[in-house]
Amino acid sequence: MIGELLLELHSEEIPARMQQRAAEDLRRLVCEALAKAGLNPGETESYVTPRRLALAVKGLPRAQADLREEKKGPRVGSPDAAVQGFLRGAGLQSLEQCEKRDTGKGEFWFAVIDRPGRPTVDVLQTLLPEALAQLPWPKSMRWADHPLRWVRPLHSILCLFEGQPVPFTFGHLTAGDSTAGHRFMAPKRFAVRDTSDWLRSLRGAYVEPDFATRRATILKDAAFAAENEGLTLVDDPGLADEVAGLVEQPVVLLGSIPTEFMAVPREVLTTAMRTHQKYFALNDAEGRLASRFVIVANTLTNDGGKQVVAGNERVLAARLSDAKFFWDQDRRQRLDSRLPLLKDIVFHAKLGTLAEKVSRVERLAFELAQQIGADTKQTRRAAALAKADLVTGMVGEFPELQGIMGRYYALEDGEPQAVAEAIAQHYAPQGPNDGCPTDAVAICVALADKIDTLAGFFAIDEKPTGSKDPFALRRAALGVIRILLENNIALPLRPLFTSALSMQSAVSEAGRDVAEELLRFFVDRLKVHLREKGVRHDVITAVFAKSADDDLLRVVTKAEALSGFLAGQDGANLLTAYRRANNIVRAEMKKTPDLPLGEIANSFLAELEEKALAACLTEIGHARSGADDAAGFAKYLAALALMRQPVDAFFERVTVNSDDAALRRNRLSLLAAVAGSMDRIADFSQIEG
Repeated sequence: MIGELLLELHSEEIPARMQQRAAEDLRRLVCEALAKAGLNPGETESYVTPRRLALAVKGLPRAQADLREEKKGPRVGSPDAAVQGFLRGAGLQSLEQCEKRDTGKGEFWFAVIDRPGRPTVDVLQTLLPEALAQLPWPKSMRWADHPLRWVRPLHSILCLFEGQPVPFTFGHLTAGDSTAGHRFMAPKRFAVRDTSDWLRSLRGAYVEPDFATRRATILKDAAFAAENEGLTLVDDPGLADEVAGLVEQPVVLLGSIPTEFMAVPREVLTTAMRTHQKYFALNDAEGRLASRFVIVANTLTNDGGKQVVAGNERVLAARLSDAKFFWDQDRRQRLDSRLPLLKDIVFHAKLGTLAEKVSRVERLAFELAQQIGADTKQTRRAAALAKADLVTGMVGEFPELQGIMGRYYALEDGEPQAVAEAIAQHYAPQGPNDGCPTDAVAICVALADKIDTLAGFFAIDEKPTGSKDPFALRRAALGVIRILLENNIALPLRPLFTSALSMQSAVSEAGRDVAEELLRFFVDRLKVHLREKGVRHDVITAVFAKSADDDLLRVVTKAEALSGFLAGQDGANLLTAYRRANNIVRAEMKKTPDLPLGEIANSFLAELEEKALAACLTEIGHARSGADDAAGFAKYLAALALMRQPVDAFFERVTVNSDDAALRRNRLSLLAAVAGSMDRIADFSQIEG
């Protein structure tokens, strides 16, 4: 027989950013514990709201299965001390409770112990509090005089199995069969029988327990309300996730933005609404920002939400009044007039001021502009102004707008469009969903800013360790990688790193080759990036290990070509041949370490198959020229493919370990040349599978 488990933990508001992870962790911990106890769970469903975390598990047996355990004991006739030790270990009183068996190696005592399975309810009373204690909250708290730690004060626990309470104790609470509805609209506690009754009762008490349903309701109602006004909802998946974690009963309302604030840049308005107030922005029919916004409240009110809307409009108006003040004030001063203020801001104690960083970025961006063909004058100007908006009033109030406000102020000052766009985009990309700059000037400034940061922190040995990366250096490296690859930019990194390091006032520790450390760091990040894109990381390792190429675009192009080659039959067979040849040579060299391998002597090529293979290797040697560039690499792979048939024939018909020492040495040299011809372009020993 099978039953259903329902567990709900009712608390104060759980931060929205923690809810989804907590629901998954609860499911994982409970299911792992059930499986370990021999109670394999069936279908599971987790639920989370701001004030509750719940899990439903179906298909649980009513009891653990009975177990029979056998323990082999001493040989019949063994000393009494051995027999008594065996009985104590098995929990038995006498040999009469044991069986005598002939194992073919003599007669031995066996203890057969039957362990009846425990009722599931009894197992749950121990298992659940242990699982809950392991829930890994990013932050937790204690309250009053309770020793229990939880993300927020925990009010009650509901736990049912087959409709009956499972009264386990967790901290100061004992699980029961009741819960409460919406905090304001239905706070009275009520009992439930099972998951279906729990869902039905909560929804009747103004609580939607399912996160996905709440999120869908918010977006549907918001889109409908906007459509009634001739407007459209601005797509914002992240905000939808966050707001769904703030309400148990979503109620969509529309508010208005006073006309005088609509002259403020769109990004300022949307940042104030989204980041600070959790409002959804709306567009008009022409795609412009509308003077309306969506509020998602958590309660139904008798006045249809009028007071809620009025209160939110007052809060937003106050914030936008500050924004408009800063917008008006900032434009009274040119952006370049703010540059001296950067001398008063420390970028890092060991890396100087922000003004010094800007100077380094300007020089590095100029070098990059010369290499990729960007306008050098505009590049230097954009780099010089890139950080100036950090000392404006608007960015001081809304730090999220750094770069964006610099663009607006640069345009107000009459700076070229390319300069303004580079200022806005030089922080990009800031995440996997953020786009990369595509204009040459913006590319140069974005690369220079990130490479200067990386060079500086590597110079002072502040590299990422484990999961810690306080200066976001992994993100900076990934940004450089994405910019280069997505814009198809071939750029050697070693000289760029060397140049960036030469500009740093910090001196690295003696003996450290920081440029090489940086390059290895980039290769590691490239592997991660390409693995997420479906490219094999071992292929990247193989390509880089042989050439130490510092042009990431070329490395990726080579890796893609090698991946395609290995995916074909010729490549797969050659990889097998490579391993076979390598293994034979390695084994023979282990037997005879001083065996002289080297030039292949034509006079000792006795068989047609080894002559054909030697001729093929000669042709491959001619194809080696130019294999360092992407096109030459592809041609060399095509030449290697021609080696497949001669190699197959060689292994089929030629005896490598000939009795003739000269023939044996020559054939081993031939196999070494096969492996060597492949290792010229990549370390094939790194290829997995």
